[in-house]
Amino acid sequence: MSTQMVTDIQFSSELLKFIEEWKEKPGNLIMILHRVQEEFGFIPRQAAMKVAELIDVPLAKIYGVVTFYHFFKLNKPGRHNIQVCMGTACYLKGGEDLLQELENLLGIGVNQVTDDGEFSIEAVRCVGCCGLAPVMVVGEEVFGKVTKDVLPDVIAQFRNA
Repeated sequence: MSTQMVTDIQFSSELLKFIEEWKEKPGNLIMILHRVQEEFGFIPRQAAMKVAELIDVPLAKIYGVVTFYHFFKLNKPGRHNIQVCMGTACYLKGGEDLLQELENLLGIGVNQVTDDGEFSIEAVRCVGCCGLAPVMVVGEEVFGKVTKDVLPDVIAQFRNA
């Protein structure tokens, strides 16, 4: 492990307390990384380095976990992160078409962020709402039985928020 101290990023006192509480528990790394992402919206490299230092694990192990689970993000998402479900039901009912239309409307591709930082697009495996297929999630709001023609209204709703 590197002996260089990570000082470029500040963790809240709540996050530091959480890390201290979980430091020795089984399964601690995933729980800590969830909390880090909750604080920053993604896992900045400096935060990963600081976690490695605080719980004495190799940085490679942290990146192994972060890159394995799709929930973790290494890049800052847009203020409004749009997740389009690509699970079987959603895919069969037009999930791919929704992705393409969002790319056209926002001028970005999957895993990209608009220049103004307002929107990002993700394709996700399943959001657990198969009966509402096709589904997309914006922030924490779920939209079911989505069609391409409602996408401009949904974007406008969040652009003005």
